[in-house]
Amino acid sequence: MAFFSLLRRLYLTIYNWAIFFGWAQVLYFAVSTLKESGHQQVYRAVERPLQLAQTAAVLEIFHGLVGLVRSPITATLPQIGSRLYVTWGILWSFPEVQTHVLVSSLVISWSITEIIRYSFFGVKEMLGFAPPWLLWLRYSTFLLLYPTGISSEVGLIYVSLPYIKESAKYCFRMPNKWNFSFDYFYAALLVLAFYVPGSPHMYQYMLGQRKRALSKSKRE
Repeated sequence: MAFFSLLRRLYLTIYNWAIFFGWAQVLYFAVSTLKESGHQQVYRAVERPLQLAQTAAVLEIFHGLVGLVRSPITATLPQIGSRLYVTWGILWSFPEVQTHVLVSSLVISWSITEIIRYSFFGVKEMLGFAPPWLLWLRYSTFLLLYPTGISSEVGLIYVSLPYIKESAKYCFRMPNKWNFSFDYFYAALLVLAFYVPGSPHMYQYMLGQRKRALSKSKRE
């Protein structure tokens, strides 16, 4: 049992620090490119590390399913799903939005959030605890970064709608032998609709997490 516990901690330590360095790379490229070349070039600079770091988060769903971490799937799945949708279903699929200024606010919000989150869990798995200042950052920076990140996600989906409609990409038209049709434009509208109840709910969930975590740290 002790061996498997050690193996779990070793794996999660490596995982968290690997993704930490991925997001650190995203932030560095984003800020340096924004300063030197402007927001139009940010996506091109961060595309590959952004895709790798964000897609690697799929493993967190697996971690929750098999009990490696205590994070509830109901909270993890929608957050990772929405980010993957924006990363691949919007930014990668529709180059017309890649030069938009919201790409900069998106990747900076995401990367700062994830640098703090993965370093927090990396330190905690490695040492068994996290310093109070890192715990405070983990459960406080979302107060600003979650609204800026979500606003950027929604804005980019909205901006992409004309291109989605015009291109008809990922659409499946009738007639066909399966007697089934799919319109990516209406799917994007549905995703936007989910943000309306989903974003406030997630924000309230994180506020609850913050209250519990900081209260626990004060008692200790």
